[in-house]
Order: sequence, then C-alpha cells, then structure tokens
Amino acid sequence: MSKQEAAGADCCPGLLAAPLSEEQAAELAPVFKALGDPVRLRLLSMIASRAGGEVCVCDLTPAFDLSQPTISHHLKVLRQAGLIGSQRRGTWVYYWLLPEMTDRLSGLLTRPAGRQLPVVDAGPAAPAAPAGR
Repeated sequence: MSKQEAAGADCCPGLLAAPLSEEQAAELAPVFKALGDPVRLRLLSMIASRAGGEVCVCDLTPAFDLSQPTISHHLKVLRQAGLIGSQRRGTWVYYWLLPEMTDRLSGLLTRPAGRQLPVVDAGPAAPAAPAGR
C-alpha cells in the first residue's frame, strides 16, 4: 500500500469498511453536490483530461451555451469543493485538477479487493415484450 493510500485509508475509510461519521459526511457532501451538476462534471472532466494538466478559462467557456459569469460560478463551486485549483495570470485564470480529492473519493467508493457484496433481490423482472413486435 502506498503512503497516499494509507493516508486516505486513515482519513476516510471506504463506505464498505465503516459508516461515515457525521463530520466526514458533512465534509464530503459539498464535494458530491458539486459533482452532481452536469455542467460542473463536464468542466471537471475537461480540466482533468487536458494535456499539460491545466486549462485556461478561455478554452472552457466556448464548450458551453452558458455565459462566462455562469461558467465562473461553476468553477468557483468546484474550487470550493477542493476538486480544482486555479491561478490568475494576467487577464485569464488557469485551472487544474487537485488529485488529492479525486483520490479520496475513489478510495471512499472503491470496494476492497476480494470483498463480495451481498446479492440483493431487486424484485420481479419486467415482463418481456411479446414476440414479433
């Protein structure tokens, strides 16, 4: 196990290892809320997948049918959630992914190796469509 994995395990064990404390849930809820918006999820994806590791806001805005202030608001929410960092350079602001938070979320949501989840009966299957239609 790497140092980073060990640190992540100490701060926030996976959901299958132990229930979240009230404090952990309150800390993580804004992060999940930030990711719950399609525009913010796309912005994060665009930033994270950018070659070179950072992207100018001027390259993000044209991808959306939204005003620049709206894009700036969404970026601010991602920043406040600890998902991205930013730096102003002259007129433009550049953004990059903060992998510590995405690694933390990944560790929280990852099932430990070898641990099987119980099979849950989801109820009766939907009826099949009649043949020939």
